[in-house]
Amino acid sequence: MQNSLRPTLPRPLNSPLPDKKRPSPLRVLLVSWLLFGCIGTLWSFASPLMSIPDEPAHAIKAAAVARGQFSGASTGVQGERLTVNVPGYVASLDAYKCFAHHPYLTPACAPPIDSTDRGWVPAQTSAGNYNPVYYGIVGIGSRGLSGEPALYAMRLISAWLVAFFLGAIMCAASSLRHYHRPVIACAIALTPAVFFLSGSVNPNGLEIAAAGAVFMSLCAIFERTAAGMPGSRLLFVIAALSGSLLAHTRPLSLLWLAIAAVSAILCFGFKTFIRTFAVRGFQLAVLAVGLSSLFALWWVLSAKSFDSLLAGAPLPAEEAAVAMLDKTVFFMVEYVGVLGWIDTLPPPAAVYAWVLGFGAMLFLAFTARPVRGRWVMALLALTVIVVPAALQASSSETLGWIWQGRYTLAMVVTLILAAGVTTRFRRFRITPWTKSMVRWGLVLGALAHFYVFMEGLRRYTIGVMDHVNWTEMFQPEWQPPGTWQVLAVAYLVLLAVSGTLLYRLLTAPAWQARLAAPAPAARPAEHSHSG
Repeated sequence: MQNSLRPTLPRPLNSPLPDKKRPSPLRVLLVSWLLFGCIGTLWSFASPLMSIPDEPAHAIKAAAVARGQFSGASTGVQGERLTVNVPGYVASLDAYKCFAHHPYLTPACAPPIDSTDRGWVPAQTSAGNYNPVYYGIVGIGSRGLSGEPALYAMRLISAWLVAFFLGAIMCAASSLRHYHRPVIACAIALTPAVFFLSGSVNPNGLEIAAAGAVFMSLCAIFERTAAGMPGSRLLFVIAALSGSLLAHTRPLSLLWLAIAAVSAILCFGFKTFIRTFAVRGFQLAVLAVGLSSLFALWWVLSAKSFDSLLAGAPLPAEEAAVAMLDKTVFFMVEYVGVLGWIDTLPPPAAVYAWVLGFGAMLFLAFTARPVRGRWVMALLALTVIVVPAALQASSSETLGWIWQGRYTLAMVVTLILAAGVTTRFRRFRITPWTKSMVRWGLVLGALAHFYVFMEGLRRYTIGVMDHVNWTEMFQPEWQPPGTWQVLAVAYLVLLAVSGTLLYRLLTAPAWQARLAAPAPAARPAEHSHSG
């Protein structure tokens, strides 16, 4: 009798959004894929051909694999480029990077690409013995086309492939019961560098997106198990595809795959992993990733993929390790977006924006509860700081200095995503103040993305000079396809649409029925004491 008189309280504001109130994961995946694909497409057009680090080598490799040459001829000398046979216009791509490392030069210095030169000729590539899977996918764009259309086709295939897994990250994050901070972490983690690399012929972009998708999809799968919910076929497919492709992107990707998987397991505990492993869909996903990883490991060892690393001046191991640790903070600039052949720094204002975003997420994560999440953050932080230093030091005496910030970006993105998962239980009340913070945060992020994009356009249309020369862009020395004005407007529109959709997702009422909930009634005991 007394229990029946207890008040019916409204659901808390920070309660997870009911499934019928939130957008379906498939819808989030498709919309995100479309938006990220369009953003990657704009980057692929805004960046001149062969303006991304090592793109000529990767394009030659892709064209060769698409024609059945999975590896090249080699004498086994460390750092030697392997020889493959490709169409003439592909073989001569090194001649079109005259502006590389010279930020004051525009692509106007490059000769036109001869689309009629389709005869097979020998070409050398430093990616000759890399895993052929990524190159076989993007190399399809060079079949049936020639010249610039073929090269742009390869870029677009890569951009939309990467976009799928970026959308998968957002899909998995939005499917978490407490999804607000994981989604915010997604928005912060996807820096301009991620989209810049996605719009190129370079497996680095796919490595970043697939690593994030592996981690976030596993987190979503484990949470459903912990909550006693049935498994999601979509999440199983995402985990299987992202894990399988991640294993084949770059020689180090198997290490990133293992760290991303272990981090997700640590987030939810080994018991949850064991319970999940009893689900047939998860077993099939693990089997697919396992077989794919075995093939990738076999390829790395049998093809001697690490022999492709170009050798430089030898450097003592201890000196290399100290230098790497000293550059840890400096690499933040590359995580945000150093464009071109590492020759165009992002605007300081954009770097500050991501320092603020990264710092806020990391501070919240390292002070979050349950404490178990902090161990995940510690593991990933050590990965970002220590692993690159150890790898560089172990090879510096034979290869010299080889490390670049983008090589670690897959783990940096995973670190920020883990911060979102770790902090998901913090209360996220939908108030006017919260809406204002989200709104202005999205505006700041959009402006920072746009600023970096415009800096890239300025660098290539007129060159970066010692003086401020933004107005000279209206008399460009070089124009991208569609003109830089059209690309800039399109990019701004895409950022506005993406920001609007994110705002609607993050500020959706967590419990819309609370307004109709009855007011709490006083307990009988309280009445007896008041008289």
